[in-house]
Amino acid sequence: MMEPLYLNALGLVTPLGNGKTANSRRLFDQPQRGLRAQGGWLPDRDIVVGDVIETLSDAEIAPIHDSRNNRLALTALEEIRPELDNAIAIWGRNRIAVVVGTSTSGIGDNESKIIEKVRHGSFPDDFQFAQQETGSLSRFLSDYLGLTGPSMTVSTACSSSAKALASGCRMIRAGLVDAALVGGADSLCRLTTRGFDSLDSLAAQECQPFSLNRDGINIGEGAALFLVTKEKAPISVAGIGETSDAYHLSAPSPQGEGAFEAMRLALEMANVEPDQVGYLNLHGTATAHNDLVESLAVSRLFPAALPCSSTKGMTGHMLGAAGAVEIAFVWLMFSAYNPNHWLPFHFWDGVVDSSLAPLHLTSKKEQRDPDKKIALSNSFAFGGNNISVALSVGGDH
Repeated sequence: MMEPLYLNALGLVTPLGNGKTANSRRLFDQPQRGLRAQGGWLPDRDIVVGDVIETLSDAEIAPIHDSRNNRLALTALEEIRPELDNAIAIWGRNRIAVVVGTSTSGIGDNESKIIEKVRHGSFPDDFQFAQQETGSLSRFLSDYLGLTGPSMTVSTACSSSAKALASGCRMIRAGLVDAALVGGADSLCRLTTRGFDSLDSLAAQECQPFSLNRDGINIGEGAALFLVTKEKAPISVAGIGETSDAYHLSAPSPQGEGAFEAMRLALEMANVEPDQVGYLNLHGTATAHNDLVESLAVSRLFPAALPCSSTKGMTGHMLGAAGAVEIAFVWLMFSAYNPNHWLPFHFWDGVVDSSLAPLHLTSKKEQRDPDKKIALSNSFAFGGNNISVALSVGGDH
């Protein structure tokens, strides 16, 4: 078992609200979906999306960095600014890494400007190509905070921000830095909504993970940022399992070998058995094949009684931000923001698909077993890029 690293602070923005308090209320106390039908994302119809409707930070940002994607990240960052400033004072600006994930970056801000170029032959004066570069997010955060340590953006589709956490942890363990700002952000844009529509992967209404009636995903947006250090805190990263099965460009291997192995490796690093896990946040996209494969992998490894849920029924699929946000939901579950020990509720229509391996999907006001100190969160991406992250509560497990 490796020496644990600790998640000392969390900043969060999702379709459920801005900040830890708002998200905890809608995750646990008054479970509700943060999804709504909107026009403008597709040319021919409205679709259901998980958009952030609360006000984002209005802090001054250099034009080259000023995208919705970066403002989502900045809003999350402001929630943990005191802890970051303290870390800078302790270790210095060159000993803190920035490792974040995204898939859309700032392309949504440039879509209308690209249309103008196509129609009129030139970009408007305020066009900033750098806003949509993949590296924009990490460059922005490093520049905004004046950090001079390692800085990089991970873009591995739906596992991006969870993989960013893993990379930040490796930097600390390698002695390259003393702390890392990790997580990710993704913003709604027409590139992704139309892309998933072309794959026939968008749900007609609110998504129904693991239901017989599931018909696709709802796209969402959000951001989550953690401060990771070796300084002890109530919640730690106990284990990380990563695999790359490379079975298909967009489909997982039929029996879920990559997903199974990622979860198994996370447990191995954490030095725990499957029956010691108290909750699993499923990747749970609500697409036919992904839910089937994940159910097979989970049922092969864990006892049937393990409480599971897909929080994408609340937020939609936040793509590059999904991994970090869902790890954040596990963090909130373990934290003082959830004093009644509620489990995240699984929103669906309750219609069981008998072709799936059976899972214990959580009900409203279902409590976690306080004696079980480990929970996992899964993120599985295009190309078979898989990661499972195990968190532990209560210090060393």
